[in-house]
Amino acid sequence: LWPLAVGGRLPKGTFCVLSACRRLLEGDSLELSCSAGPAKVILEPNQVVILDCNLSPVEQVINITWKKNGFPLVEQEHLHVLPNGSLFISSQAVAKDSKYPERADAEGNYSCVSHSSLGAITSQTAAVRFSTLSRFFQQPESQTVEENGMARFECRIEGLPSPVITWEKDNEAVPAEPRFITLPNGVLQIVDVQESDAGAYHCVATNAARKRYSSDAVLSVLKGSQPAGGDVTIIAAPENTTVVAGESVVMECMAAADPTPFVSWIRQDGKPVSTDVIVLGRTNLLIPSSQPHHSGVYVCRANKPQTRQFVTAAAELRVLATPSISQAPETISRTRASTARFVCKAEGEPAPTIHWLKNGEAILSNGRVKVQSSGSLVINQIGLEDAGYYQCVAENSLGMACATAKLSVIVREGLPSAPKKVSAVSLSSTTVLVSWERPEYNSEQIIGFSLHYQRAVGTDNVEYQFAVNNDTTELQVKDLEPNTNYVFYVVAYSQLGASRTSSSIIVQTLEDVPSAAPQLSLSSMTPGDIRVTWLPPPPELSNGKITKYKIDYCTLKEDQVTSIEVGGNETQITLYSLHPNKVYKVRIAASTSMGYGAPSEWTQHRTPDRDNQTHVPFAPTELKVRAKMESLLITWQPPANHAQISGYKLYYREVGPEESSDENPLDGAEDESWDVGPIKLKKKVKQYELTRLAPGKLYEVKLVAFNKHEDGYAAVWKGKTEKAPATAVDPPVQKGPPLPPVQVYAESNSSTSIWLRWKKPDFTTVKIVNYTVRFSPWGLKNASLVTYYTSSDEDILISGLKPYTRYEFAVQSNGVGIDGPFGSVVERFTLPDRPSTPPSDLRLHPLNPYAVQVHWCPPVEPNGIIVEYLILYNANNTQPDDMWTLLTREGNIFSTEVHGLESDTRYFFKMGAKTVVGSGPYSNVKDVHTLREKLSDVLDIHSVTGIIVGVCLGLLCILFCMCASFRNSKQREALPGLDSQAAGNHTYYHRSRQGVAAPSATLDSHELESLMSPLPEDASMPLGDIMELTEVHSLIHTSLPEDVVHGKKKVRTHARGDWSPTLGKSLCLLCL
Repeated sequence: LWPLAVGGRLPKGTFCVLSACRRLLEGDSLELSCSAGPAKVILEPNQVVILDCNLSPVEQVINITWKKNGFPLVEQEHLHVLPNGSLFISSQAVAKDSKYPERADAEGNYSCVSHSSLGAITSQTAAVRFSTLSRFFQQPESQTVEENGMARFECRIEGLPSPVITWEKDNEAVPAEPRFITLPNGVLQIVDVQESDAGAYHCVATNAARKRYSSDAVLSVLKGSQPAGGDVTIIAAPENTTVVAGESVVMECMAAADPTPFVSWIRQDGKPVSTDVIVLGRTNLLIPSSQPHHSGVYVCRANKPQTRQFVTAAAELRVLATPSISQAPETISRTRASTARFVCKAEGEPAPTIHWLKNGEAILSNGRVKVQSSGSLVINQIGLEDAGYYQCVAENSLGMACATAKLSVIVREGLPSAPKKVSAVSLSSTTVLVSWERPEYNSEQIIGFSLHYQRAVGTDNVEYQFAVNNDTTELQVKDLEPNTNYVFYVVAYSQLGASRTSSSIIVQTLEDVPSAAPQLSLSSMTPGDIRVTWLPPPPELSNGKITKYKIDYCTLKEDQVTSIEVGGNETQITLYSLHPNKVYKVRIAASTSMGYGAPSEWTQHRTPDRDNQTHVPFAPTELKVRAKMESLLITWQPPANHAQISGYKLYYREVGPEESSDENPLDGAEDESWDVGPIKLKKKVKQYELTRLAPGKLYEVKLVAFNKHEDGYAAVWKGKTEKAPATAVDPPVQKGPPLPPVQVYAESNSSTSIWLRWKKPDFTTVKIVNYTVRFSPWGLKNASLVTYYTSSDEDILISGLKPYTRYEFAVQSNGVGIDGPFGSVVERFTLPDRPSTPPSDLRLHPLNPYAVQVHWCPPVEPNGIIVEYLILYNANNTQPDDMWTLLTREGNIFSTEVHGLESDTRYFFKMGAKTVVGSGPYSNVKDVHTLREKLSDVLDIHSVTGIIVGVCLGLLCILFCMCASFRNSKQREALPGLDSQAAGNHTYYHRSRQGVAAPSATLDSHELESLMSPLPEDASMPLGDIMELTEVHSLIHTSLPEDVVHGKKKVRTHARGDWSPTLGKSLCLLCL
């Protein structure tokens, strides 16, 4: 690739982009090939580019052709092929503003094809673009900041190549100070703003195309002010960014607080930040050359010094990569009729798709040539025509990569020539007789033949083959599809190898009667008609061209059936002159040139009532049902009076073989006669799919429109779901190929293996030498993934299977030179195993300071039914698993709440899944930070209520004691005689104490005595008064708690008062 200047002067340079841009200097040569090279060429105006086509694997190049945007190149004066095969592209007469059409014509995606006698090779695609620079789509904005604060300006612009953005202040470059941080993405950060920073700022964008200046933005500084102290805030958060590998990328984070916050970066996945990442300024990350391993979520965390206050901001970085071939195909040589395999693996982001070219043309997977899902190319029954160059091409949205390998076909001397005069005759709709003649040369060395056939039309067809004995030159091929074109060819074999393939012959099997009846639906527009609509049988079931249909109908109770025939291109008919409010039954059959197939099941329908049509909705029209193996897709159109309806009701049921056609689910309690329904649908709905149905079963569907008054008339359909795949077995009397084995039984041996056992067929006309086992995952549609094993015994252990996977097996008997059909399919699950992968999409969300919400999805490879999920969490992720807290949840639960956590704490979680066999691996550790605790969380309403109640009870006790003491003092003032007598009679007082005091007199009794005034010594008292005093002293010397607790003594009150002072004091002390 040579950049040339007008007038012979080499320009300063141009940019070529693959994963990074580089400048083309004088003497450099960039070739367009199938190996790694430039994916994009960016040219300056008035430059010339020459694309050289140098595809080194090709020898003796005959000619070179060019393509532009995938089509053959149309040469022009500024765009033409040079004599040496190079492509000349010129833009000399094009101005920078690209007003000339030549420039648009020159831009495009170019590739070359190099042809030789052995084949052709296509180069990778090179994109030629001219340098451009757009206008600014984001201009810097004026702002006012406080002194010692922060300022930030941003401008955005696009161009090819990516422009370099610089900043100027007052038309001069910004000062080269650490406070001024210029980011490559067009951002200018100014920290610790000074008064001298005020001025007009603008950015300058420059690339090879031109230079542009943004508008000015004025920075004003508030003098002498200080930033107000407050919470830390992130002024500029990082943004989600997608870049191409090799490009630089900036993750910006600008935070403000007083004092200046500390900013740190982490990866959300826990991996360390790569060592090649540079800190730009104080807080930003710069990745000079991004690579796929840099992809991830980066979290900026700003902490306010000397506090626990912080804020975070996160952004995802996605690094795209152009495709690269990690494993290239190898050049190989193979003998004729053998198998060639080319392996190719590629990497890139997004993941590239792989396709193959042969001699520059795309290869379609079909028959003996298969492109496998892994990207490998397999060619069976190699012939001379398969020799050539094969290219593995990997493509994604960024570009392509390719690798080339050559296939050589070896032909030995003395091989037999190809079989001749191959002919094929259809014997029936499923059988073709193929015959041929022996080769003209070296036919005496032939040891056998192989007959190959496949469908002649369609893609991704499977090629089948039969081995035929040497003494046989014809073979009946059975189990074919009716009315289908097949292509046949024959190969002869000797001890030295295989012959060339014979000429191919295409033959069509005969027609047959249809294998299935049309799908039928019924509706009525008036009381005297029934509209019958149907879908033709699918091509694989029609077994030929449908020439006519026959519709049979009668009332439910009549035996006389009326039949109507219509042409094969009709799909509906209306039956007239019917009785209102009568139940009719209708069926349909389709016919080919071979006759009618089996009719459909009788479908019942009631005609509308003539006297009740005002408010009753008509039946939905054009009811059609597309039957699948396990579902029915139902579509319809609204009835004629659709403005009156509120919605639809859908019913369906499975019709058992024992049910007679005379049963009428349309009469009586309709809802009870249907398995499912009503399914209520909105008025605007016009289709619905019934799922989880059984294959090959007969179902009946009823659809009615309803309004606020009543249900309308029904549209009814009856038909069968598709049958599950099965292999037909030849009848025992059939001669030729051996019958399939019998009593085939599959038994699970382990999670990755299954024993398959069978018995030799009871009757066979040929000697069985071995068996072929065919197996695949159940329901597999891609026939290229079916696996075949050969066994000489009557059992085989099939290993290498996936755990807890349903497989289907079929066994074929093989005779000498002839193979029989496969028998019926048997199915078996492998045993379950531990999950191979952990639960996916683990998500954590804090609910409150003490709880976290955990969400997850089932494992990608559960290897069985998940019976339990295991949740491990800990605040210290360095501890072993047995020291983590374990929670278990049932296998049908996918979210839970974890309580009992500590507030403002970082917790680490990981999850595992468990089957009946055991636990699988744990997921990667994810962390979550619980919320900070608030005062309302510590002191709730119940705690406050308890404190208030306790204080009130204490105050009541104090008040009670004060009242008791006050009443006691009042009573002492009311009994002066008692006090004087007691004070004067010391002898009696002491004797009274000795008479009633117990050795265990309590302290409370003495305290109560000390509160009583002693009697005067000279006091005299009547005998009655002395008896009363004796009773009072008895109360004083008796232990109050024992009396109160056990109830052994009754406190008596004084004759002149209703309250005992002693009892009042005792209750006061007890309350305290």
